[in-house]
Amino acid sequence: MASVQSTAKPSARERLLAAANELFYAEGVQAVGIDRVIEHAGVAKASLYNTFGGKEQLVRAYLDTRHQGTADRISRAVAERDTPREQMLAVFESQGRQFERPDFHGCAFIRAGAEANPGGLVEEAADAFRSWMRELFTRLATEAGATDPDTLGHQLQILYDGAGISALMDHDSTVAATTRAAASALITAATGASA
Repeated sequence: MASVQSTAKPSARERLLAAANELFYAEGVQAVGIDRVIEHAGVAKASLYNTFGGKEQLVRAYLDTRHQGTADRISRAVAERDTPREQMLAVFESQGRQFERPDFHGCAFIRAGAEANPGGLVEEAADAFRSWMRELFTRLATEAGATDPDTLGHQLQILYDGAGISALMDHDSTVAATTRAAASALITAATGASA
């Protein structure tokens, strides 16, 4: 029996999210108008409003999708390591691999959050990702025996955010090695254990 290839066209939702991901990430949320997203997705304007309600809801869905993808990538990197110390460093190594991508445009959450209206859906999505990241670092810091896991988690999150900004602004993927070394020093100071 011959296999049947799927010829199903992606749904309007899938096409809108793909277009939003490409355009918003490359150019910024405010720089890209809704008409460009609709045209790029090849859907009718009514599809956007019926599916998402408006631009803010589409941006929220775009960020939620990026959150899930980033969390999956980082979680896989963490799971490949044996100790909490190695797992914390794996987060930075995973981030550093993103810096080398030709389509790297910085942190989608920081970029969108900087453009967001206070208290809106976009700010909520950016805050949710940053909370997830801090909780991950804090949990791993606790497991590593840090004397103050909350402080170490906060420090590592700041380092993570700063590395992404530096890699983007300086067009320098080598910031990953420097960031990993700084994270290692912070972890050593907080736990008293070296690599």
